[in-house]
Amino acid sequence: MTARIIDGKQIATQMRREIKEQTEQLKQKGIIPGLGVIIAGDDPASQSYVRAKTKACDKAGIYSVDEHLSADVSQEKLISLINSMNSNPKIHGILVQLPLPDHIDESEVLLTINPEKDVDGFHPTNLGKMLTGQKAPLSCTPHGIIQLLQKTGIQIEGAEVVIVGRSNIVGKPLANMLIQKNDTGNATVTICHTRTKNLAEHTRRADIIVAAAGRANTITADMIKEGAAVIDVGVNRIDDATKKKGYRLVGDVDFENVKEKAAFITPVPGGVGPMTITMLLYNVLEAAKNTAAKS
Repeated sequence: MTARIIDGKQIATQMRREIKEQTEQLKQKGIIPGLGVIIAGDDPASQSYVRAKTKACDKAGIYSVDEHLSADVSQEKLISLINSMNSNPKIHGILVQLPLPDHIDESEVLLTINPEKDVDGFHPTNLGKMLTGQKAPLSCTPHGIIQLLQKTGIQIEGAEVVIVGRSNIVGKPLANMLIQKNDTGNATVTICHTRTKNLAEHTRRADIIVAAAGRANTITADMIKEGAAVIDVGVNRIDDATKKKGYRLVGDVDFENVKEKAAFITPVPGGVGPMTITMLLYNVLEAAKNTAAKS
């Protein structure tokens, strides 16, 4: 068996086309979806990610404004900037790029964002709504994973899902989305992590494995059952002298060997990554729609 490659780029392209069409429809009603992005410091990965978000917004017809702050910015100034975006009617979604400098209280910053403009889905109000099955902005990467599963035709309902990773960004929210009693849930979910004993015993029984541990080769071929769907969230740099940059990107899954045993697998790059930004655009559009409904 050779796995079917889940092409995140292709699925993301189709979804972004739909988002652009809906954005144009909203513009005809006088509302231009807007995203405010705040980045503090000079982290290259964060800067690259923000550039990708800005480019995606431009292509989708979404208005965006980026605020680049120095690494020594005060917490007061950062919170003041968020509050100005909270009150700006042109901004429907606010995204504070993480991680923040060490001297900034990340929790306080995220709490400052108006929950209605929380397009990352990180605000405790929105996490609580998600947990109780209410409509709320969903965290982008977990929501993107569910879209990949759905649009590939992988059955979620009744599936045994093992998530390797318990972060607030992926593992925890994804588990809660998958157990919801709705069309994108009804799965049986196990969360594993670095303290899990006998990890392979859990992963071998999974119909769907989501690898989000942040470590290369966490999932190997002997750890999955024949015909499983494997979703690789990891992005790791591996030294490679044959590459111009001196490294290559790999996921948390031993791709070459696992693909010979799995039924479905996401590549790295080109799998989950494109869906994260796509779901951000989706959340901005939904926030703008909510504004239109109130006007």
